[in-house]
Amino acid sequence: MQRITETPNAVMTTYASPTQGSQELSVWRVDMKQGAQGPWHSMDSEQVWTGLAGAATVQLGDEQVELRAGSAVVLPAGVERRISATEQFTAIVAGYGHAKASVRGEDADRGTPAWIS
Repeated sequence: MQRITETPNAVMTTYASPTQGSQELSVWRVDMKQGAQGPWHSMDSEQVWTGLAGAATVQLGDEQVELRAGSAVVLPAGVERRISATEQFTAIVAGYGHAKASVRGEDADRGTPAWIS
């Protein structure tokens, strides 16, 4: 059963996660409106983002990668990142279901985001 989580930057639809029966992995869809931008953050485990529609810029540390429909990018653990939708953007993301997020400028990690847990 899918679960939908909305944030100011995107809508995440969770398809598989530990709270939905998976032991370790999560799979979710991210939908972002053109111009939407997530915060600078890092995760404590890697994620794989696969573009389904539109385009986004992935700022990954000092690098910048364009993510488009049909392309994928591996976001390593511990590397600060920011996703910005340059067009209406949809991606499927796979990662570990117990991953914790840390946001730039915050003293403590935010724990596991709802769409991943």
